Amino acid sequence: MQLQRPTELFPLFASTTALPGVGPRLADIMKKRMGSQVIDLLRHLPVGLIDRSLRPSLSNIPDGAIASFEVLIISADIPPHNSKRPARIIAENATGQLELVFFRSQPDYLKSSLPVGEMRLVSGRVELFQGRPQMAHPDYILPLDKANEMPDFEAVYPLTAGLKPRPLRRAILAGLDRLPQMEDWISAETRRKFGWPDFVSAMQDAHYPKQASDLDAQSNGRARLAFDELLANQLALTLLRKGQAETAPGQIVIGNEALQNQLLASLPFNLTNAQERVISEIRSDQASTHRMLRLVQGDVGAGKTLVALLAMLNAIETGGQTALLAPTEILARQHFATISKLLSALNIEVELLLGGAKTKAKQDLLARLEDGSCKLVIGTHALLTDDVHFSDLKLAVVDEQHRFGVRQRIMLGQKSKACDVLVMTATPIPRTLAMTAYGDLDNSILDEKPAGRQPIHTAMVNAERISDVVTRVKSAIAQGQRIYWICPLVEETDKLDISAAEDRYRQLAALLPEANAQLAHGKMKSDERQLAMQAFKDGTSQLLVATTVVEVGVDVPEAGIMIIEHAERFGLSQLHQLRGRVGRGSDKAACILLYQGPLSETAAARLGIMRETNDGFRIAEEDLRLRGPGEVLGQRQSGMPEFTLADLSVHSDLLAFARRMANEIIEQDPKLSHPENQPLRTLLCLFEKDNAVRYLASG
Repeated sequence: MQLQRPTELFPLFASTTALPGVGPRLADIMKKRMGSQVIDLLRHLPVGLIDRSLRPSLSNIPDGAIASFEVLIISADIPPHNSKRPARIIAENATGQLELVFFRSQPDYLKSSLPVGEMRLVSGRVELFQGRPQMAHPDYILPLDKANEMPDFEAVYPLTAGLKPRPLRRAILAGLDRLPQMEDWISAETRRKFGWPDFVSAMQDAHYPKQASDLDAQSNGRARLAFDELLANQLALTLLRKGQAETAPGQIVIGNEALQNQLLASLPFNLTNAQERVISEIRSDQASTHRMLRLVQGDVGAGKTLVALLAMLNAIETGGQTALLAPTEILARQHFATISKLLSALNIEVELLLGGAKTKAKQDLLARLEDGSCKLVIGTHALLTDDVHFSDLKLAVVDEQHRFGVRQRIMLGQKSKACDVLVMTATPIPRTLAMTAYGDLDNSILDEKPAGRQPIHTAMVNAERISDVVTRVKSAIAQGQRIYWICPLVEETDKLDISAAEDRYRQLAALLPEANAQLAHGKMKSDERQLAMQAFKDGTSQLLVATTVVEVGVDVPEAGIMIIEHAERFGLSQLHQLRGRVGRGSDKAACILLYQGPLSETAAARLGIMRETNDGFRIAEEDLRLRGPGEVLGQRQSGMPEFTLADLSVHSDLLAFARRMANEIIEQDPKLSHPENQPLRTLLCLFEKDNAVRYLASG
């Protein structure tokens, strides 16, 4: 059930079309950049400041300065509308003359705005043309009796295609007028301690900056707003966790370890200490009366799947069912193949459920899930559909959790009254991001790799030397090796000078016919892509040219070389994931980062870190430092919350404080029903962005 919004907040959740000057077209543009409601505009903070208070002498003005002048219009040369000649209007004051220039402007507008013989206030950027001050298309032209309509300090906002500064600013300032006076959810004592204003004042200060320091993320007003957003996030996650614990207190799951011991005895290696530790944490959760909600982070090759499988066997030993949710069909099939092989001697049938037509086989599987005869199913989003019913689902495993949101995790968990949930990710997440994205989960970390895993040698190679790389590939193929060649785009575009997978495939297939090169990308039909990958996996092909479709879910231990073209265009975590496709066997492995110079400072730092370390956790922290949370929380981390007011690289201390406060508040008032906590319900409504909020009861 959704939180009920207090009536005083209704104006903030109105459509932006309710604001003056915002029609359907402008509202649509704003929606793509900011959102569709007034509150979304208010969260769109300025990134710069224009000082229009400068009133210099026209005889001594710096070139390029933004300045304002009260001037007398003394002459106007305004050509017809269809003329290519610019309009030129001469104005003056006691300090000199100023030429105002307009290109393709409406003659009637210029004549009414700048009538000869009258005084006007003009403001804009002044450039010196042959030593004379000139202002092209002034930002403001006002009669002197309306001079107060121009601010001395004007906020500069991030824009998007089709969005002009003036209409956006006018809409935001109109939105500020809709802010109601609200009882503050931050105590006066806390505000005094940090020097924070109240919420309404903080929002107004943010949109009316007076100096550059007001734009700083750590300024009092902005820090206050960042804390509000972080506190709402942590309250939502804490309420969600507590609500799940209350509605589904959990089942005691203690198997006899027979199946687990059989599996361990069949393995040609021993578990790492990290695996033993995490398995112990999971078993403790399963044996508890509290429902398990646990995140397992492990670097590429750390053995997460085996840890999850042992937890699944523990549930199966008690007669229960288990399910594994994967984000893509490729990854689901990979898990199916891997787990089927591991369980081949245990007489446990593994099933695969994908989307698509309702075949008889699929209907049979759905029936066996409902009657309980199917104990282990692996699937994609198809597992979340309404026609999937379990008899006794005891454990749900969600893999590559960053591809899913809180909602999908809950949907799978709701397939049973008290289903344990185990979340896995091969993308190590910086602690600050984990606290916001997974604050409702306990955290386990696999920080070791199985014995025998070889470190991957990583080299940077300028794209100008691509012929040398092809020569090395030819030699490796002659030695029987298998090679990935990754390209960032599927096909060439005019906009980006990037080698496309299809083009590169044709070139390499011609140069290296002995490799039987295969092509795999997301635009291919699923069965065609599967055939290409299978040929690479079984060795009939030694070269797979692909996009990032192979980033997860492709396990070919024989692959020893990973070539990533235009590596400078990839993020660190993605580069690390791709590199993790090799080095999965006992032989030495290499990763070649082909880059197009010259490199930016950030790109050079990214590739340098890849050369220095194979540690995914260090790489994740560096990724956060170099790119900032905005990019890290972007499309690749689509299940994570995105913040508009908080900057996790700056506000990590506020996040920790918000988490402590949220825990204390919910511990004392689990439903936020005490009168003194009603303002916190208002806060949750104002920042209702996280999926978790949608599952909070309003009573």
